[in-house]
Amino acid sequence: MDVSKLTNLSELKLAHQLGQPQKNAGTSEFARALQTEAEKRTVRFSRHAEQRMASRGVEMTPGLLKQLNDAVERARAKGSRDIAVIAPTEAFIVNVPNNTVITTMTGAEMKENIFTNIDSAVLI
Repeated sequence: MDVSKLTNLSELKLAHQLGQPQKNAGTSEFARALQTEAEKRTVRFSRHAEQRMASRGVEMTPGLLKQLNDAVERARAKGSRDIAVIAPTEAFIVNVPNNTVITTMTGAEMKENIFTNIDSAVLI
């Protein structure tokens, strides 16, 4: 079909669509594998951490979750295993190999606590 002779926009769209390769099963398998890998890199919260967040009124926002994920990835790149991620109003203890938040505390509680069994701290 000669595209220069098309005057109707819908004919042009159809001609464009006909020229597009069809998506194959390999592409969708790749997309699923990529999504699965991305999910592995997102921190999970242990039951204990979820209970602490609820009882202490710690709210997880999308922005804070992104900062937490970024902090864990930076620590992973340095070879860290157990980290304290310290934000202005809360702190999270994270097991890096398992991408799991073990516990969390508020800023007021941080002042009275000693962090043990961690090998790194990340400030966000």
